[in-house]
Amino acid sequence: MLKVKNIETWYDLIRALHGISFEIKQGDIVALLGSNGAGKTTTLKTIMRLFYDAKEEQPEKGSIEFMGERIDRK
Repeated sequence: MLKVKNIETWYDLIRALHGISFEIKQGDIVALLGSNGAGKTTTLKTIMRLFYDAKEEQPEKGSIEFMGERIDRK
């Protein structure tokens, strides 16, 4: 249902996400855990395409698929 493969997201010159990959199948119950500053919010914002308006903060690598369709491209 949701497949994230090797995504990297940057804030200007700072790499916020490096090689994040996971797959969530229909019916799965999922929690995203981590300490402050670990990248939880950035991961969700990247998946939800909230960074795609700013060129510097787009995922530089990887892909995001939802229900078999790529959603990481404009």
